[in-house]
Amino acid sequence: MNSNNVILSAKDVVVEFDVRDRVLTAIRNVSIDMIEGEVLALVGESGSGKSVLTRAFTGMLETNGRVASGSITYRGRELTDVTSDKEWESIRGSKIATIFQDPMTSLNPIVTIGKQIVEVIVKHQGKTKEEAKEMAVDYMEKVGIPEASKRFNEYPFQYSGGMRQRIVIAIALACRPDILICDEPTTALDVTIQAQIIDLLKSLQKEYHFTTIFITHDLGVVAAIADKVAVMYAGEVIEYGTVEEIFYDPRHPYTWSLLSSLPQLADESGSLFSIPGTPPSLYTPLKGDAFALRSDYAMKIDFEEHPPAFSVSDTHWAKTWLLHPDAPVVDKPEAIQDLHEKIKQKMLAQK
Repeated sequence: MNSNNVILSAKDVVVEFDVRDRVLTAIRNVSIDMIEGEVLALVGESGSGKSVLTRAFTGMLETNGRVASGSITYRGRELTDVTSDKEWESIRGSKIATIFQDPMTSLNPIVTIGKQIVEVIVKHQGKTKEEAKEMAVDYMEKVGIPEASKRFNEYPFQYSGGMRQRIVIAIALACRPDILICDEPTTALDVTIQAQIIDLLKSLQKEYHFTTIFITHDLGVVAAIADKVAVMYAGEVIEYGTVEEIFYDPRHPYTWSLLSSLPQLADESGSLFSIPGTPPSLYTPLKGDAFALRSDYAMKIDFEEHPPAFSVSDTHWAKTWLLHPDAPVVDKPEAIQDLHEKIKQKMLAQK
């Protein structure tokens, strides 16, 4: 890997929150590099730390949270040294922008759509209001708003959920960011609109060449948009690789479980695989592999020692003792063997 292509780098990041006189460790020693122009998907169950990690990148942790240790650098600048909102203003939005899950919480309900886009263009691109208005209409058209000039003066409540999400994307684009964080931007939308938003993000990423972090629990979305995938569990990245490696050569039992839960793998009755048990408490230090208690593949060592990152290839690693040279040979679950062929056959059967 050419380090010159790394735009954002996290090294041994620990994020803690003070909750009722106790300390909750939400992110545990995460190290990850964002390569310029790539799409990285962060996947995992709710509460695995995906959103908290990216909020640390933009200084948007809640007031009871902090980066307790580790380093986060953007183009060589140490972001953990940035403390004031004024300093963050030069980074948040203009350098690293975020699209959130619910567009209604991102849009001001009493300000027109057009004015909200214009304000961003004036602030981040230094344009006059007249120039910004013309650009705002252009951004609205780019994200697929029909009759954009006529809808410029409408309010968010006059837009559907899918259209509001398109406006949130337009506002993010108007910031002209280097990095775009998409925090489950399709979760609140129906399946058809989800597909449209995914296609829109793909086309915009290709046109504007921004680096993307896509947060999701939907591995079907990952297959459609990502270059690289980081699988998170209990505040830690437990497997990392290209999208092909994660889908067709996964190595961690947790990744196996996530893939086994794909809707495309439901049986004839519509029943889906579900991961037994619940994630561990993050109030106390974790011993061994955090997934061990929920895994059918756990060995004695999984309850005693934390697994290191074992290399599978130059682009793929996983934190599981199953990759140790002395570990027994274990096949991944039958449900995800020949995954590509099974999904293909399921799709053909539905036609």
